[in-house]
Parts: sequence; structure tokens; C-alpha cells
Amino acid sequence: MEKIIIYQVLPRLFGNTNSTCIPWGTKEQNGVGKFSDFTPERLKEIKSLGTTHIWYTGIIEHATATDYSEYGIKPDNKYVVKGLAGSPYAIKDYYDIDPDLADDVPSRMSEFEALIERTHEAGMKVIMDFVPNHVARQYSSDAAPAGVIGLGEGDNPNWAFSPLNNFYYLPGQTFSPYFNIGEGDERYNESPAKVTGNDCFTSSPSINDWYETVKLNYGVDHATGWCHFNPIPNTWIKMRDILLFWAAKGVDAFRCDMAEMVPVEFWEWCIAQVKESYPDMIFIAEVYNPNQYYNYVKRGEFTYLYDKVGLYDTLKDIVMRGRHTGAITKWWQSIGEVKENMLHFTENHDEQRSASHFFAGNPHRAFPLFALSALIDSNPIMLYFGQELGEAATDAEGFSGQDGRTTIFDYWSVPTVRQWITKGLKRLSKEQKEIRNKYKKLLNVAAKEKGISNGLFFDLMYVNGNNDAISTGRVYLFARYFKKDLYIVAVNFRSQNAELDINIPSHLFEYFKIEEGEFNCKELLSGNKGERELSQNKPFKTLLSGYETAIWKCSKKR
Repeated sequence: MEKIIIYQVLPRLFGNTNSTCIPWGTKEQNGVGKFSDFTPERLKEIKSLGTTHIWYTGIIEHATATDYSEYGIKPDNKYVVKGLAGSPYAIKDYYDIDPDLADDVPSRMSEFEALIERTHEAGMKVIMDFVPNHVARQYSSDAAPAGVIGLGEGDNPNWAFSPLNNFYYLPGQTFSPYFNIGEGDERYNESPAKVTGNDCFTSSPSINDWYETVKLNYGVDHATGWCHFNPIPNTWIKMRDILLFWAAKGVDAFRCDMAEMVPVEFWEWCIAQVKESYPDMIFIAEVYNPNQYYNYVKRGEFTYLYDKVGLYDTLKDIVMRGRHTGAITKWWQSIGEVKENMLHFTENHDEQRSASHFFAGNPHRAFPLFALSALIDSNPIMLYFGQELGEAATDAEGFSGQDGRTTIFDYWSVPTVRQWITKGLKRLSKEQKEIRNKYKKLLNVAAKEKGISNGLFFDLMYVNGNNDAISTGRVYLFARYFKKDLYIVAVNFRSQNAELDINIPSHLFEYFKIEEGEFNCKELLSGNKGERELSQNKPFKTLLSGYETAIWKCSKKR
């Protein structure tokens, strides 16, 4: 089985080389990246990291303050758009492409199709967002195939809820949030008001709500809790057809935004139908409620779920709050039957950059989090563009502000990625090269070593409380095994060096069905090698520099 390694990237930002971006700048002032910036050479460089899949984030047309009316695209009211570029999750037309990303706006769909082809030629698969829970307040499709009836076109807005409607309404109420939505001809008018995307059943959402979106109706009456799923709701059919439309373009996987806000019954019905035509399609769910993990995997048939409140939050607590590394053991013990279905990451577009001063503070301190996430099991691992260069997201871009995140709302460029695009990898700074090489080495080990991509797991913490670095909770130890190869992995979360005497219990030899004795051992990141005795009576010694990881591959001598 192949280890899935995902590279998430926002095309809007990736190829933008403007180094003089100004907060709240327009597209003309700050620039914008294009599909064409993903050249075969750059795709090859992404692939060299061990990448198997690229998640192109923000592909579908969404609400924006930029006026594209000369191309027949209806303008959006700027008062219900977040930032000037707009949120990629306020979908304006499920059947169209974000015009920002095209060199030639009328050819935007064919340019995306060409990007899919280039990505496949580079040996990687394509992931795109599917945003099922909500759409832009002014959703209107002008690119849907002939015969497709748009969302809301047949709704009766006099009904707060109807299984025949695509939206939820607040009859007799006008949209009047607790912030400015313009005056006179510029005012945004919505009457009756629709329910806001984050289940905000009021006509007056706050600035912190998902006010730029409206919630889709999948047949759940939120006033009574009753579910109206028979006959199949109209929204189900429309959303399935959207997935089939993009699957036919050659998309290999969908990352489903806030999937748990859509009833699992829809996913059970829809994913099965999509897989009838595209059996290898991967579905990744953004789900944050552990009580729903089993439901969305076993019933909803999702391939993978976000491991946010599990491993990610545990690792963040270890780095930021000094939590004991033994919490990692508690994480894997608690995850249950769906452990193999969890997608690991230490950065994405919603989270703070791990190297930012809001998080780890520098890329070296952040690296052990990613190393453990990539090595601890066979699960997919995701890298966020610029993470491999130590991007710290120090800018205050506009709507986002200075929050340790890379903006998804503003026209901007990403400093480390901009240096890569303009100077090439060979002319990056010494530290950027060092960080990228660490990620590259680690991910290629994770991809190529069968013990990491497919091996069994054994936690070594319970027999190693005698070492200071381990007893104080700053090192984590585990083993992986595949066929005749044993891997001993140590991850150091502190800045000090750690001299480790790793105890190997008799149970490990029994569990993996291997005999004690002399092994040829090689540390896969440094290249150090030598003969070692592996025995329950003799600790395995290794030296770990600060924030470093050791992966010892041990093969029994013949």
C-alpha cells in the first residue's frame, strides 16, 4: 500500500511574486497566482518531496470583491465578502472555476483541465475541495450544464423549512447583521433572510459568524430535529451531480469541507453512487467530533478524516503547554477502530503556521511534530505549502490580520514560497534549504520504507521511563516492523541533546516474531550505520540532537 503524502497549496498565492503587497490591496495592487505557475518543473520539485497528491485549494468560483462583470460574471456585494479576494469556501458557482486563477478568464475551465493533466504527468493525483454545507449569499450558477436547475431556483421562501427547498429561510425577517452592509444602492438586501452557514438561525449574524455564506438544506428540520430523507431531497441529487461533474474532469479525490455539518445519511447515499462510476475516488472529511468518527467512516464511507482534535491538538499541547509525550500513547489508544482512517497534519489553511510565533516559534522546534505524524503509522500525512521552507506567516494581510495563518481571504504572496518561485531552490537561504532537506528526507523515508508505509506499530514508552528526556516527557519512542526489518524511532521535542538508552521489551520480539541477536542497523536520516545487538537485556543506544528524529532500520544478520 502506498503512503499518501498530500501537498496542500492555494494557487491564488503560490505563484504570486509581488514582494510589495499592501494590506487590503486589490488584485491589481498585490497580484495573484495562476494555474500556469504550476509548471512541469515546479510540479517536479513538489513531487521530489515524496508527494503523491496535491490538494489545490480554492479552485471553484467563490464570492469576491473583484469585478469580473466584463466576462459575464455577476458581481458580488462587497459587504458580504470576506477580504477582497474572498473566501474559497463561499462558493458562488459549483460548476465554475475561480477567474482569478486563469491567464485567460474565458478559458479558465480548460486551464484547470490542463493543470490536472500536468499534475498527472508529474506522477501525482489531484485533490479539490467539495464544499457541501454552505454557499455564498449570492449563489448563482451561470456555468452549469444545460438542464441543471440552480440551487434555490425552485424554493418557496415563505417556508422556514421544507424538504423541497435548497435553503433555510427566516420568513418576515430581513438580513440585518451586527455590522455594516452598505447604504443606498450599495446595501446588501436579503429578504426573507436565509440561515447563515454555521447553523446561525438568526437574521443578525455577528462578524465572527460565517456571514458570507448561507446553509444548504439536506432535509433536516432543525426546529423539530426530524429528518425528511424519503423521498431523496432535491439538494442531495444536485450535490451528487456536482461531484460527478468534477470527477469526470479527472479529479482523484475530494476534501469535503465541514462534512459533519451534513447528515451522514447523505454521504452514505452519495459516496456509494459516485464510487459506482469512480471506484478509486478518495473522500476526505473535515470532521472534528470524535463521537462521529465511526459514523462517518463506517456508514458515510469516507476514506479519511481530519485528525485535528486527536494527534494535532496533542502535539500542539506538547510543544506549547509542555504536555507529557505520554499523551501520544493515550491518543492512539483512544482512537479505536478508525485509527487507520485518520489524516495527519501539523499545518493547513485553517491552522496557525507551526513555525509562527503563535505556535512553535521556529521551524526547527516545529519539525518533531511533523516527523512523528509522518512516521507513527501508515496513515496519510499532509504538508502545507511553504511549511517545508519554514514559513512563519508574520504578515498582517488585510482581513486576516496578523494571526500566524497564511490568509485565504486576501490578495497576497507568501514570502518563503515567493523566494522559491523567483530565485529557485538553489538560491534559497541556508536555513530554508536545511528545513526543506529535512522534510524531503523524512517524507521520502516515509514513502519508500515499507516499515513506515505498511509496517506494524509498537509503543516503547512504557518500558523507557528511566531516561530524563523520556521521564520528563520530551521524547517519544516507538517501533515499526515489516517482514524482517525492525525500525526504532525516537523523536526529540526539546532543544537539548538526548542520550538515550532505549529498552526493548521481550514482548516486542514476541509480537513481531523476531529473535534477539546481532542486527545491521542504519539511521535513515543521517546515514550512520553499524552492527548492533538487539536484546531485552541490552538497551539500544542513540544520540538525538535538539529537535531531531532518529529512524534506525535494523535487519537481522544472516
